[in-house]
Amino acid sequence: MNKTQTTQKNSGEKTRKAEWKRVRLTDLGELNRGRSRHRPRNDSSLYGGEYPFIQTSDIKSANCYISEYSQTYNEKGLAQSKLWEPDTLCITIAANISESAILKIPACFPDSVVGFRSYENVSGVRFVKYLLDLFKKDFQSISSGAAQDNLSLEKMLSIDFLVPEYKEQKKIAEVLSAYDDLIEVNQKKIKTLETLAQTLYKEWFVRPVKDGLPNGWEVKKVEDLIERVSVGKKYDNKTALPIGNVPILDQGKSGVIGYHNDEPGINASTENPVIVFANHTCYQNLIMFPFSAIQNVLPFYPSKENYRNIFWLHFATKDLIYFNDYKGHWPEFSAKKVYLPPVDLCEKFGEHVKEMMIEKYNLEKQNQNLQKTRDILIPQLVGGRVEVK
Repeated sequence: MNKTQTTQKNSGEKTRKAEWKRVRLTDLGELNRGRSRHRPRNDSSLYGGEYPFIQTSDIKSANCYISEYSQTYNEKGLAQSKLWEPDTLCITIAANISESAILKIPACFPDSVVGFRSYENVSGVRFVKYLLDLFKKDFQSISSGAAQDNLSLEKMLSIDFLVPEYKEQKKIAEVLSAYDDLIEVNQKKIKTLETLAQTLYKEWFVRPVKDGLPNGWEVKKVEDLIERVSVGKKYDNKTALPIGNVPILDQGKSGVIGYHNDEPGINASTENPVIVFANHTCYQNLIMFPFSAIQNVLPFYPSKENYRNIFWLHFATKDLIYFNDYKGHWPEFSAKKVYLPPVDLCEKFGEHVKEMMIEKYNLEKQNQNLQKTRDILIPQLVGGRVEVK
């Protein structure tokens, strides 16, 4: 691009953005903190009902939309909280700072989350979500400094945004949300594959032990089946790159928190997958691509004689967490007991589920590419550098 073309480009961008308005979030919609008045907050009498209770980890785990949750409130829980409507943008202000996702279901959430509702014909909730994604680093920056990072409403309202009129917001959001809609379709396919594989695992390995241990089976501790456990490196939301070659795994279901361009910490593959365990959240997953991990993510490797059983081991240890509502850390988890079936049975199971796991990996890889493309477009479109025709 020559100097004349550059001048024309910059001139066009300035002319277009001159029509944009400088606003704050309260000019775009209504913000209110979530509600959880009862103390202690973890009182078991509040939980176990029909009302979804969204936490900061659920928001962080979501890509763009929230339809899954790990806890529910009962009537007592609802009475001391508030039920928010779908299309509410949930913004975390504690723990996982400045994560955001849009409710697709009615749900409650605590005061560590702020709910944003767009003003009609003033802003679109999807556009505001992408706007917050663009300014995530700014919010995280003004949140640090105290003993525990915290993003107050006052701090949120201290940032000005340059935004276009409502019609252009809609056009921008439609382009970006096309990526997120496809990601959500893929996530549903991934969940279906996981459910099918988990059902197969239960039929082969859970139901047979209900009437006693079958011949040839053994009782082993998780640590007996593991050769070694490695430790992730020091990465976080502030140091991870939005775009890069190597994905960085976090300790939740969201999986990838960012990227770097160094050598991967683990050279996993579809032929040699690696199981990872999140030391704080106790989430476990089977990874089939080269990756690095934050410090609280522990990749663990089956011992040589059990390596060909890795698909069985993945579901067996995942099953431990799921059925026992396990909340401990690695030392306690590794001491858990599992029923070890004969090697040939494990190998046959692996043959059945491997193609499912590879398809799951391919969908996850596609989602990573969609996310990277979307994240490249956000500053271009939401930042006003490129006009949507």
